[in-house]
Amino acid sequence: MGTTTPGAAQAVDPGIPFGERLEALRTPLTGYCYGLLGSAADADDAVQETLIRAAARADRYEPDRARLTTWVHRIATNVCLDMLRGSRRRAVPMDLGPAAGNADLGPALPADRWVEPMPDARVLLASDPADRVVERESVRFAFIVLLQRLPARQRAVLVLRDVLGFSGHESADILDTSVAAVHSALQRARAALDMARTEPVDVLDPNDEAQRDLLRRYVAAFEAHDVAALTAILREDAITSMPPFPWWLRGGALIAELMTTSDACAGDRLLPTAINGAPGFGQYRPAADGVLRPFALVLVDVVRGQVAATTTFLGTGARFSEFGLPTSLPSDR
Repeated sequence: MGTTTPGAAQAVDPGIPFGERLEALRTPLTGYCYGLLGSAADADDAVQETLIRAAARADRYEPDRARLTTWVHRIATNVCLDMLRGSRRRAVPMDLGPAAGNADLGPALPADRWVEPMPDARVLLASDPADRVVERESVRFAFIVLLQRLPARQRAVLVLRDVLGFSGHESADILDTSVAAVHSALQRARAALDMARTEPVDVLDPNDEAQRDLLRRYVAAFEAHDVAALTAILREDAITSMPPFPWWLRGGALIAELMTTSDACAGDRLLPTAINGAPGFGQYRPAADGVLRPFALVLVDVVRGQVAATTTFLGTGARFSEFGLPTSLPSDR
């Protein structure tokens, strides 16, 4: 990435109780573990295990040898690497095969095959707008997907150095390796990411009126099933995917036609949220009682003022509260 998240690796105030100092690291630890594991649920488990181990080993921490954040990230790294041993790399549908030629989704794959979305509140810490932009870049869904394509230790090196801002010596200590090995792994990781990068998406900016207008028009076109309006909003080469199905589709006109002609989406509503530092929506679907219930989280990538990609995470209705979304909407909203 070439940038670091301000304060992510800073020392924690030694004047507060040890347990509180550990808890202050929960947010950066969550972002770190999420980058390595690609799963919000697994990241939560890894962070909890890390904090439990750190608390149990408090008497082993030597502040003269390392900052607390360095010591705790070493524990987190070992936890994550243990979790990754023998596990299959998490992916997105575009990693698994060519674009579909029709609307047949095919069979769903297990949940552990997919990179999961993450709510901003769990991984973003900065209050300064400029720092917030840098943080958002570090948790972008596309970036997390690219990380999963790297060997596990390269993922760790890249996040430690380029996202969290640890030094080469600190990263070597965290990974129990040499500084030279860290530099070598970092160079390989950066080169691999540079080769795989796509056109950067627009920065999420709640104060950008043009962006807000685009998202409002997207919602209006989706809810009205307006194929012409949706086609105008989507890029010509836009893509859409719906994990846990390996199906994905390319082409703005094809996507608009599918989204506006499907009876399955009749009566659905979209409510704005933020997902992985980018615009997103909670998609609600009418239930038998007429109330709109959570159906799926939808991530929207905006590039140069148009929607370049949408990812509909099917089966995520139970996670709406994590993203600040209500558990239901009135049918007459």
